[in-house]
Amino acid sequence: MTRAFVFTNHKGGVGKSTSATNIALGMVSLLRHSKAPNHRVLIVDTDSQGHATLVTTGRRDFGPQDSLYAALMAEREQAAQTLLGCIVASQWDADLHVAPASPLLEGAERELMGVAGAPYRLADALSRIANQYAAIVIDTRPSFSLLTEMALLAATDAIVPVEPRYLETVGLTSVIQKINDIRDGWRHPTLRVSGLLVTKMNGRIRGHNHLLAQLKAHPLLGPLLLGVIPANEAVSYAHRNHQSLFSYDPRASASKAYAQVVASLVRYLAKEGV
Repeated sequence: MTRAFVFTNHKGGVGKSTSATNIALGMVSLLRHSKAPNHRVLIVDTDSQGHATLVTTGRRDFGPQDSLYAALMAEREQAAQTLLGCIVASQWDADLHVAPASPLLEGAERELMGVAGAPYRLADALSRIANQYAAIVIDTRPSFSLLTEMALLAATDAIVPVEPRYLETVGLTSVIQKINDIRDGWRHPTLRVSGLLVTKMNGRIRGHNHLLAQLKAHPLLGPLLLGVIPANEAVSYAHRNHQSLFSYDPRASASKAYAQVVASLVRYLAKEGV
């Protein structure tokens, strides 16, 4: 089964798109290097702001016929084929593909609200094309909206990026509980919280170190810690140039930290038989 990693948190600005896109590219590169039979990875951008789409394709002009919106609004029988028709190769790597977002996704939520089976529209379409990819990475908007529910129901693994200032146990526990509520309420038992990713970490700030230490010591949250990504100006420069961190500055501290996360996830994929 192709693993689908959804990056989600109800707070904005915590590095969801940065993490999703760079980890997806890292997977392509490492799978190719390890001579995996399939090293293609698909990014699905469910955020109407389309940050993941913009940085990986250099475009923000996808519309009603060539974006994820078209697949979500298609009749069920045509949804998978419509989705395939929307997918484009990224500028970063020919084997990193993107199902692009569009501002129209904002309206899709209103149009699909109350429609029978709407939360499963993305899962249904993806399930029919998933075997073409080694992994799927889904970026979400900073809220638990209908589109985020769709993303979670299409995923097997939830990864929660979080800034050190938002590391309070209560807040993280509530995010995890919301994911588990969707898993249980919609009877999607294969979904699990597979990692917490601490982003924008500044080791010179005492509060950051204190909160990270608390997280590591927590009996439930500590074992979920997937990686710690340091605050790094290379991130903003890479974004500005529509480049990945790995190509902009492979020696940057954030690049090295993301590479470690990628290695962990690829080992996980290998364990799962990818």
